Amino acid sequence: MVLGASFMMLYGTYAQEEQEGADVYLEEYTDEFQENFFEALKQKGIQNYDRAVDLFLKCKQLEPNNSVVDYELAKAYMLDKKYVQAQDYAIEALLSEPTDYWYLDNLLTILDKQGSPIETIKQRIPYDNKKLQQNMAVSLFKMKKYREASQVLDDLENSTLKSELNRKIKDSLQKDLQPIETPIVQQETDLDDPLAPLKAQMEQLIADADFKKLLSDAQEALGSYPLQPYFYYAYGTALNNTGNPNKGIEVLESGLDYLLDDEGLRNKIYKQLSEGYSKMGNTQKANEYLNKINSGL
Repeated sequence: MVLGASFMMLYGTYAQEEQEGADVYLEEYTDEFQENFFEALKQKGIQNYDRAVDLFLKCKQLEPNNSVVDYELAKAYMLDKKYVQAQDYAIEALLSEPTDYWYLDNLLTILDKQGSPIETIKQRIPYDNKKLQQNMAVSLFKMKKYREASQVLDDLENSTLKSELNRKIKDSLQKDLQPIETPIVQQETDLDDPLAPLKAQMEQLIADADFKKLLSDAQEALGSYPLQPYFYYAYGTALNNTGNPNKGIEVLESGLDYLLDDEGLRNKIYKQLSEGYSKMGNTQKANEYLNKINSGL
């Protein structure tokens, strides 16, 4: 799901003798694709969903097999409450990349909006893929569907992620049964955090503005530790600063779902969300997140 440079490498299999003419056509073609794509993102950001869908459909005509376009079409249709179309495009995107967490998370969100169980689409996706099942368990946990997440985990082999997620599910279910007047506050300290050195390295990359290195390191860390909100922050920050604020916003907002009581990290995520929305031209949402920092909410 990388948006930038890959757009400039389309249709590179022309015959050698046609190369000069092909290069001219290629440049025009990719310019048209990118113009429509990024305008569609802008329209989606300002909630003009019909216009966004029309532009994404133009991109689909230009690049029929681009899974990012399918993914964005699914999101735009979902935001427009056209769930049947949204579901079809979400499945199409997932079939292109079955192990992509964000494609699956988008599909599950669309199902949830409709009140449809996972069983309704099991035959349409490669459900036996173990990485897909792992992603599904994480996504369901994020959606607070704890029992469904636990059922998916039951089919997976033992792993660190399975153990950690099962523990978090049990903790969450227990919290739901506790009286509201006696909440348990959990705080993580660097002394107890085995990932502290990795996080410190990423903080240094942010301080050095080495966002290209941060992008690869944070993406790898998030793949290994999908329950750690800091890595969503780091990955979202890298995306914001490498020309992909649309994806950065999505990653950062997902990170908030895993955050408990770290107000410092919460404010960092809010700041990056504000910057991401500013880059997308949505000043209303940008100010909304800035106000969250200032108000302490």
